[in-house]
Amino acid sequence: MTKRIKLRTLLIGGCVTLFFAVLIGRVFWLQIVQEDFWQAHAEELWSTKKDLPAARGTITDRKGDVLAMDAPAYTVAINPEIIHASGLENEVTEGLSRILGKDEQEMRDLVNAKTKDGKYSTHREVRNEGLKIDQELSDQVEAFRNKLLQEHEKLKDTGIYLMKEQKRYYPQKSLAAHILGYTDRDGNAVSGLEASYDEELKGQDGYLEYKRDGRGIEIPKASEIYQPAKNGQNLQLTIDDTIQHYIEQAMKEAYNELQPISMSVIAVDPKTMEILGMANMPTYNPNEYWADVDQKNFYNHAIKSVYEPGSTFKIVTLAGAVQEGLFNPNATYMSGSIRVPGRTIHDLKRSGWGPITYLEGVKRSSNVGFVKLGYEMLGPERLKSYVDNFGFGQKTGIELPGEAKGIVDPVQQADFAAMSYGHGKLLVTPLQQVVAVSAVANGGKLMEPHIVKSITDPQTGKTEKTEPKVIRQVITPETAKEVGGYLEQVVSDQKIGTGRHAYIEGYRIAGKTGTAVKVVNGEYNYSKQVVSFIGYAPVDDPKVAIIVVIDEPKDPELGGGTAAGPVFKKIMNQILQYMGVPKTSDANADKTKQAESGPKVPDLKGMDVQKAKDTLVASGISYATLGSGTGIISQYPKAGSFLKTGQFVYLLTEEGANMKIPNLKGESLRDALELLSVLQVPVTAKGEGYVASQKVIEENGARRVELTLEPPVTEEAAKGEASAGSEAADGEASGESAAGADKSGDDGQSGGGSPSG
Repeated sequence: MTKRIKLRTLLIGGCVTLFFAVLIGRVFWLQIVQEDFWQAHAEELWSTKKDLPAARGTITDRKGDVLAMDAPAYTVAINPEIIHASGLENEVTEGLSRILGKDEQEMRDLVNAKTKDGKYSTHREVRNEGLKIDQELSDQVEAFRNKLLQEHEKLKDTGIYLMKEQKRYYPQKSLAAHILGYTDRDGNAVSGLEASYDEELKGQDGYLEYKRDGRGIEIPKASEIYQPAKNGQNLQLTIDDTIQHYIEQAMKEAYNELQPISMSVIAVDPKTMEILGMANMPTYNPNEYWADVDQKNFYNHAIKSVYEPGSTFKIVTLAGAVQEGLFNPNATYMSGSIRVPGRTIHDLKRSGWGPITYLEGVKRSSNVGFVKLGYEMLGPERLKSYVDNFGFGQKTGIELPGEAKGIVDPVQQADFAAMSYGHGKLLVTPLQQVVAVSAVANGGKLMEPHIVKSITDPQTGKTEKTEPKVIRQVITPETAKEVGGYLEQVVSDQKIGTGRHAYIEGYRIAGKTGTAVKVVNGEYNYSKQVVSFIGYAPVDDPKVAIIVVIDEPKDPELGGGTAAGPVFKKIMNQILQYMGVPKTSDANADKTKQAESGPKVPDLKGMDVQKAKDTLVASGISYATLGSGTGIISQYPKAGSFLKTGQFVYLLTEEGANMKIPNLKGESLRDALELLSVLQVPVTAKGEGYVASQKVIEENGARRVELTLEPPVTEEAAKGEASAGSEAADGEASGESAAGADKSGDDGQSGGGSPSG
């Protein structure tokens, strides 16, 4: 008995000892061996991590006007469980469908959504129509929710929620859409600068970790880990939103009239190769990118599309011939046709114009003349060398994604001959064209184009600026000046110049037309063509170079001069006046035109004000004095110019930069632009008609004027207002209000060659 008790005691004691041994071993394993694992698990239970999203960087134009920014947005969500418990399923379905524009059956499916266990869901987002909606639409949802609460007094929750978020917002809508690109609804960059600078723009999200108790309440004295968000860097672009607006407005008008497949326009500063504006048609609104399902609307033809350039490319051939001392403007050749190995090349006028000079050949865009210059005189090897040196067949290096490099691949002798007038195995982009022509405008320097002016880190304030970059000197400054003089005659010669439709009185324009027949199934199809115009101004001090490319205008008879030339003219005229570039008398105007003009302007500079007035009155010339000085500092138009009927002479008695902006109310836009160009003040205008109000804006120590235009109410009111501006021009004016200085000079035959002209 005693022995049995001892055995039981020993057994029980052994079991207890074994139990405690196992328990101690387990505790040792958990506390010592797996300490790190269980410590981390515990921290997960009582720690909370809150993400701190970074703000995406802002994109502005060169003046600081916002083009892309982050803005508040709201996502609509519903709770089907509460909606059904409240009996609101029909009202919510119909109301949100109407406000958000969502299909009613799809909305009803969301309201009736259930979980796997058959219960109504407690959370569903209304995608895509309710995802990241703007303030205006969220206000409508909020009003609808409040209406439900009022109609159902016992309700405390309608099951409709607005979750505040951020979204990318483009305040100027479709303006510069192909430059900016867009981000999708989830914030992912898709195209344009948004994509190519995504790493810089998106920044780095931060976070906050803190301890909480069992009820989820933050423990005040617990340790915290805080990693602040690093907001994205800000991009300042080289484009000017006013110039971009001018470009897109002119394109829209031409696109509606000509109904082409597409259009592209690029404006640059040829001295720095900063892109001042770039646009394509058709286009889209990046705020509603899903609304345009046709992918062609998103294509940036300006840098991605390649085409045979046609006669605009003759500028390269001309530059090479002048540089090599081979171009004699007065030498003659027989126009019409020329035989090269493998083919016969014709002029636009297949019978030709008989024996003509090479300068006339440039004005008429004679294919034969350029084959002789490029293929016969320069020769294939030197011609190819100039084509390469001008940057064709290579990417320009612009910051936008997807740039094409084009093709320069002549093999046969006929390919080299065709290349001399912009055809054959030669494909270029609009951007390559404007970069090459800018090299002629700026004195022979091929430069890398840029569209990003600077990048600023908002955390440090550090700004990285993009400096102008010269790639190589392709021709001498002397050659560039000579070529510019020939190209100016292409525009100024109102009888035979193919570029005469781009002529702007008062501005010296250098330019060249292009009419390139498209290849279809291996053959040139003369009913399908790409027409273009390229040029720069003013010739003696270029401020802007522009290319206009129109793919297949509806009328195949329209060439580069008649289709693209007027678009170029409108844009160039607006930009030069916006920049405050003063007009000058046209040195190339013929004597007949001068004789038909008004009186010749006398030299008034240095005279006292009264003597200048007496001189003008004696000549029957209307005038307006600007400033409060006693002597004439400068005048516009300059001495020797011929006035048009009703045109004023402006007498400046102070320096334009210091002069008070006169009251322009009642003036036409043309007259207002002319007057402000005298003062060298940039201008932006809104509306149509006559100046109704003006606003002077000071920016970085410089002035610019915003004009608001309104159509006249009555003929009598218009006449009354038209005199108001001149009366307020700080002084005296005699005669009628000044007439504008812009006459189109668009009469004459269409320019362009076939397949190039």
